[in-house]
Formats: sequence, C-alpha cells, structure tokens
Amino acid sequence: MQQEYTYILLDLDGTVTDSMEGITKSIRYALKHFGIEVNDLNELRKFVGPPLKESLMEFCHFSADQAEEGIRKYRERFADTGIYENAVYPGMERLLQELNGAGKQVMLATGKPAYYAEKILDHFHLSDYFKFVGGSGLDGSLSHKDEVIRHVLENNDIRDLSKVVMVGDRKHDIIGARKTGIDCIGVLYGYGDREELTQAGAKRIVASVEELKQALLPQNHLHNQ
Repeated sequence: MQQEYTYILLDLDGTVTDSMEGITKSIRYALKHFGIEVNDLNELRKFVGPPLKESLMEFCHFSADQAEEGIRKYRERFADTGIYENAVYPGMERLLQELNGAGKQVMLATGKPAYYAEKILDHFHLSDYFKFVGGSGLDGSLSHKDEVIRHVLENNDIRDLSKVVMVGDRKHDIIGARKTGIDCIGVLYGYGDREELTQAGAKRIVASVEELKQALLPQNHLHNQ
C-alpha cells in the first residue's frame, strides 16, 4: 500500500517553477561586478537551488564577506527583473488544484527568501493553493533547508511526521527532509539529476509532474484507471 501524505511541502525553484533564466542572469550580473565574465548561462545552473552564499564560496572561492557582497549585487538585478524571468512547469497548477481538492495541506518550503517566494506565487496566481509559505530571511536566517522545513512544521503545529513529504529537485531538499525526519520525493524535471538525488537518499524519484501526481494522489490515480 502506497504511503498517503496529508502535508505536502514543495520546493519552489526547479519544482514548482522553472526559474533558471532569472537566477543565472542575476548571478552573471553579480559575478561581473567582481570581474568574472560568464558567457554560457548553463555554467551557472549549479547555483539554482542551494543557498547562494554557500555556492559563491564553494564555486567562486569567495570569502564570507565577498559572498555577502555578491548576494547584494545579485539582488540588484533579481529583485525587479530576474524574479519574473520564470515559468510555472506545465501541469503544476493542475496538480496544485487536485491536491487542494483532495484535502491536502500544500505548503512551500524554499531556500529562497520568503519575501521573493510570495511575490513569485502572487505573480503566477498560485498563492491561493498554498496554506503557508516558508523560506529563508533576507537577513540570511533559515538559510538551510532543514531549518526551513522545521519552520514550516512548527508554524503549522505538524507533529505526525509520517504524514509529511518534502518534494524537491536538489540534494539539499533530500538532506533537509532526512534531517527533520520526513520523507522526500525527488523530481528529475528540475535542476538535479538521478545520481544526486539517489546519493542524497530520496525515498522516491519521479521524472515528471504527472508522475509526481501519481505519487501524491495514489487513490485518485487508481480511480482514473
């Protein structure tokens, strides 16, 4: 019998929306400030998902202070332009409708600042599908996925962790879920690959939004056979 979840925690970038263009162009803008020129945006795909400060320190060998400055430059472009260079994955709004219709509690758990996440959901008219939006703070608080997940669980008084699942596309989503004791489904249509999600310990991996629907609404799927 397949596990039935009541609380569905969704990542944003690479899970609900395809945000690569806005993020990578804003990263390129920030790096240019440091004299680093990037022509191929695909080189910056690795920045989509993980905490930005960590990525700048890991991939660009920035100091903590340089990374903070990089984030400020990134936001100069992202706040007004990059945030909207984004698209909802085909079938995602329909899935959100069906999850709500089935009585599921859908919540956002993103490493992106909640301030930006709320703007993005509003822009795409998705806000009404989410009971709660959990994200990091603009001040750098809740920068790790397990902190965001705990924030969501505590603010919604969710105690039965067997009823909760995290859905995300990068290892940070999987690791964060495992640290907090909840299941995690990895999606392959985002920015991570099967090897990354498998090594991180995803309980299940799906290739498409349709497969995700089958994982989250198994009863509906059976009835539609």
